[in-house]
Amino acid sequence: MTAPPEPGPSPAARLAALQEAGTTAAEALSFYDSLRPAGVDDLLGEWRGSGLRTGHPFDGLLERLGWYGKRFDGPEDAHPLLFDDGRGRVAAVDPAWFPVSLVARRPPLLRLAHHRAAVRLFRAGLPLLRTRRPRGRLRMTEHRGVVTATLVYDALPVHDAFRSVDDRTVLGLMDMRGLDAPFLFVLRRVTRP
Repeated sequence: MTAPPEPGPSPAARLAALQEAGTTAAEALSFYDSLRPAGVDDLLGEWRGSGLRTGHPFDGLLERLGWYGKRFDGPEDAHPLLFDDGRGRVAAVDPAWFPVSLVARRPPLLRLAHHRAAVRLFRAGLPLLRTRRPRGRLRMTEHRGVVTATLVYDALPVHDAFRSVDDRTVLGLMDMRGLDAPFLFVLRRVTRP
């Protein structure tokens, strides 16, 4: 009689290893595809974000700008971009002010966005970019062959499709028109509504 196969590492342990060492886009997508879909109700609350380094041009950019995460008050009330305002508070920012499509098509602009002066300029202008209104909605959509909770941005050609790592962690995949490869990120629950 043969012994049952050894269980592999948990999704949370696999994610921790990928985040610690960095990974390739192919490996990150394989991990993403192995996760169960997230439901809209699973996402309600406030989430702290971090990157998953895959060699994507956006790797580290949001963190350099002071990205905090996302907040979902309800299916119609999504705040796609929360930033640390530098004074210990979290500010919701209107994504319409982010020229992501332009930057994605012009690699020199993306490299410029990583520079210290651009980061300081963004941080100084943060009060002008703030919003109190939700700037996205949660919907169940099919992405990579699986129906899962998806953040649909109001003003940008961007959808963030989520998969569940565990009850406190999701892996997000930013799908944007004009972006050759998806950008992956992690959200960890801070609060529930």
